[in-house]
Amino acid sequence: MYIHRPCLQVMEAMLVAAVTATVSFAMIYFSNDCQPLGQDNTEEYSLQLFCADGEYNSMATAFFNTPERSVRSLFHNPPGSYNPLTLGVFTLAYFVLAVWTYGLTVSAGVFIPSLLIGAAWGRLFGILLSTITSSQSIWADPGKYALIGAAAQLGGIVRMTLSLTVILVEATGSVTYGFPIMLVLMTAKIVGDYFIEGLYDVHIKLQSVPFLHWEAPPTSHWLTAREVMSSPVTCFNRVEKVGRIVDVLSNTSTNHNGFPVVPGKICGLILRSQLIVLLKHKVFVERASSRLSHRKLQLKDFRDAYPRFPPIQSIHVSQDERECMMDLTEFMNPTPYTVPQETSLPRVFKLFRALGLRHLVVVDNENRVVGLVTRKDLARYHLGKDGLEELHLAQT
Repeated sequence: MYIHRPCLQVMEAMLVAAVTATVSFAMIYFSNDCQPLGQDNTEEYSLQLFCADGEYNSMATAFFNTPERSVRSLFHNPPGSYNPLTLGVFTLAYFVLAVWTYGLTVSAGVFIPSLLIGAAWGRLFGILLSTITSSQSIWADPGKYALIGAAAQLGGIVRMTLSLTVILVEATGSVTYGFPIMLVLMTAKIVGDYFIEGLYDVHIKLQSVPFLHWEAPPTSHWLTAREVMSSPVTCFNRVEKVGRIVDVLSNTSTNHNGFPVVPGKICGLILRSQLIVLLKHKVFVERASSRLSHRKLQLKDFRDAYPRFPPIQSIHVSQDERECMMDLTEFMNPTPYTVPQETSLPRVFKLFRALGLRHLVVVDNENRVVGLVTRKDLARYHLGKDGLEELHLAQT
């Protein structure tokens, strides 16, 4: 269920905050895991809540410290610093709260919470392993298993391998654990991909973002540009009436960003942002004037408007100005990328990926515009359980 009203979103965030605080205090209150500070005070960020003097509460240390400090504590604290029951309850509760919090409309990430959850159950596994074997075994150090658990948890969620290996190796300050970390991350990615896509990929689909993968779907070779293109295409002439340009840009039903320029055959492509800058600076040509003259624009005029170009509704064009003409020849891209109608979808996909295109004009045998391929046209095709499927992407 999605919550769209701002007031309900604020109430949801307050509810999650209240539940999180209540659960945390309740677990700390009923926890009896009080550890002695010791002479050397190895616990750097200890909290005494509901414990006697000279002791610290392990549950409070895990919950009420910042996630970064809690992760450091799970990595570096000596064996015996945490009770297995404390780690088990903390892992389960923190996982549920983290999943709930991640769905809120607030700026909450998943990177550090995933490290903390993985470090908690990794250290728990190390403690259980040390009880089975000799407690003096170096290979059963809970801190090392906390590191491996953090890598496995984060790798299974974000599905990163090499970059995450470098991050964790830099965090530990030693390359000794580079190979086991890489092995764990690869295993987590393989196992996770077998069941479902990564968390970020799932959210990209939920938000209907037109994101292109590295390769086209394997079964898309039978699709051509004619079948994926958008048509009919709104085109402009080299010298176009200002009123028509304003009407096309103001049409909310066709929110296009690129417009081919055609005096018959395609001769260029001009962007919505360029047209808005031209309208803003009144680059018009008077039809009644015997001497064609208009204001010269510089590249700085386009750069100043980037990246937040003003909306067309904020530009005032009088009735007299609507009758003027605008010469697009000087501002359009005279050599846009074009493909024939019979071009296969994988070929079109590679052009978008390799060249970073936003628009690809589809032409017939006589070089006339018949369609336009955008990133949304390609991103809506993906390989599902029943073969090639078509998604409904966001229009904004």
